[in-house]
Amino acid sequence: MIVVVGGGPAGRYAAMQLAGAGKEILLVDKRSDGLGGQCLHQGCMVICALNDVARTMEHQEMLLRSGIIAANPVPDYAALIAKMREIIEIIAGIIAKETRTAGVKIVNAEAHIDGRTVIINEERFQPEAIIIATGTHPRRLNVPGEDLPGVMTSHTFFSLPSLPRELIIIGGGVIAAEIAYIYSLLGSTVTILARSTLLKELPDVLAEEAKRELHRVTIQEQAVVSRIVGNDRVSGVEIKTSDGIRIIKADTVLVAAGTEAEIRTITGIPLTPSGFIKVNDRMETEIPGVYAAGDVTGTSSLTPVARWQGRTAADVILGGEPPSSLLTVPQAIKLRNDLAFCGHHDQGGMKVTMTSPAGPGSFWAIPERATGNASMTTDPDSGEIIGMFEASPYASVIAAYHALLINTGMSIDIMKQFIEVHPSADATGWIGRFLAEKIDEKKKD
Repeated sequence: MIVVVGGGPAGRYAAMQLAGAGKEILLVDKRSDGLGGQCLHQGCMVICALNDVARTMEHQEMLLRSGIIAANPVPDYAALIAKMREIIEIIAGIIAKETRTAGVKIVNAEAHIDGRTVIINEERFQPEAIIIATGTHPRRLNVPGEDLPGVMTSHTFFSLPSLPRELIIIGGGVIAAEIAYIYSLLGSTVTILARSTLLKELPDVLAEEAKRELHRVTIQEQAVVSRIVGNDRVSGVEIKTSDGIRIIKADTVLVAAGTEAEIRTITGIPLTPSGFIKVNDRMETEIPGVYAAGDVTGTSSLTPVARWQGRTAADVILGGEPPSSLLTVPQAIKLRNDLAFCGHHDQGGMKVTMTSPAGPGSFWAIPERATGNASMTTDPDSGEIIGMFEASPYASVIAAYHALLINTGMSIDIMKQFIEVHPSADATGWIGRFLAEKIDEKKKD
């Protein structure tokens, strides 16, 4: 028997693959609300649900300013959250059925791991192999006032019974920006407090685009949170900046300052200096027969990477070799547009950037010059595609296919054969053809 601990993308993918190969699999997940991990219950799907509503609100605002509609409807926040939870429950039921149908036995319990031993409901196992896919939990700030009512994390925030009036989000990453965008459109007054700069992991052009799309949000960069203030409930956040110390009012605070490995029930497994489970490129820990995959390894907080690692662990257990390493992983943040990127777009090469054209989802943004932008970079000597980024309604899909081109070493020359579906809000097809022609001209010279 093989025991997989954690029913998120990494663990579930590994469990199903192993079961499909004829292995006896026990998948242990402690969530009472079903499989799917943070991606389904607190992350990706929640953002998708709420972002759909926020984008609808923004589109309605544009139509209102254009005189096309007479009023902007106000969403019922309690109904929104309730309906979202209802749909997430449907998804959880579907994936549980899918997992069981694949031959995986699911146990709803908290597993304890001590080296090669798994303890479930006081019963001890030493299975053929163990895969740890327990994910992460939100990191604490460790400042006074953090335990006041009204101070939330991504694991508790969406249980709020009503829309915050004054919301402060502490953090400068993707989660902070996405939630700020959503709640500023739902009607909250939103402030982001970033310890350094907002979205520093994005290409500079996309980070600036994100700030334009967050124009309803107050963004305070280089802000150090010294304490959260309040008596019976949070009333504000005290920050230190180059201008001194001040308090910003809030009735709700969301701490989105990163995550830590969920290893509170795990002992005897070596960790990295930053507290994640240490693995090699085969997803093996330093304990023979024990593997780890997904966010608990600290390599990425991306669902596709978690699935990739789960597949790798399963392949190795079955006697195969891990898949070839990836040159790039596509990433995106969802605001008014998808802001997506992959590759090394800021490291030289031949680059072309242009405004994204009008298309589905962006036609009514033309008067405000808010259709986004796109860029591609190629090596002028080899013609290999180095990187790309795009801000457009569906850029995340575009970035995934460009990542495939980069990971397979394709030349920009292939873009001569590209023909888009029209109308489209994507500019990379045009840019790719232009770059291919420019490289041909360079070779002739």
